Amino acid sequence: MLRGFLARYNVKAFSIQTGAAGAFRKDKGAREAWLKDFARWARFAHRAGCEAIGLWPGGGLDGQTLDQAIDALVGTLREVAKIVSDEELLASVEIEPPFVFHTIDDLIKIIDGAGHPLVKGMYDPSHFDLMNGGKGKPEELLERFGVERLGYIHLTDTDGTLFGGTSKHLPCGDGHVDIRKSLEILWKGGYEGWIMIDPWMTRDPYDACRRGRIAIETARRELGRA
Repeated sequence: MLRGFLARYNVKAFSIQTGAAGAFRKDKGAREAWLKDFARWARFAHRAGCEAIGLWPGGGLDGQTLDQAIDALVGTLREVAKIVSDEELLASVEIEPPFVFHTIDDLIKIIDGAGHPLVKGMYDPSHFDLMNGGKGKPEELLERFGVERLGYIHLTDTDGTLFGGTSKHLPCGDGHVDIRKSLEILWKGGYEGWIMIDPWMTRDPYDACRRGRIAIETARRELGRA
């Protein structure tokens, strides 16, 4: 029913976002229970016509050290890889500055630890900016992370501050990020995945989406000529 409804507007749901706090719980049974729930979401995503599924590992350390929590998450993601492979999906892990996993090193350890081509990381310039000191240069961490580790993109501008418990999101051009530089890195790195305009808590989401699309199309034309 959902696929038919979306088709009437000539659009598709390319991904859904899922919580993943249970994916790194200390108790193995809790992690296994989360995997069962995730498998149902992945099945739904496949039937809805999605190509990807996002994982959002917020939550506390549950009495573990950071390294132990990463190890627990990595073990779960290896099982996630089997599920998304069966459902023909790509899993993309998003971390944010307020999370217990909040550095580019954390994300690299998580993705490399999972070690599967269908388990990747999310690039959101607002989060990468704060992880890089809030200086308006998230592309520095994007280059360090590497395009080959990317699942898909949450595209947004930011001013390097926190808002609503996470990185502030702004329409492209309203913040201090050079969106063009990020898009150039993606272009040169051969990125061919989805880019979602992320208008979370922006004043006018429709305008944010329009301006994000303009930024992408302008960069594509300019880089294509180059």
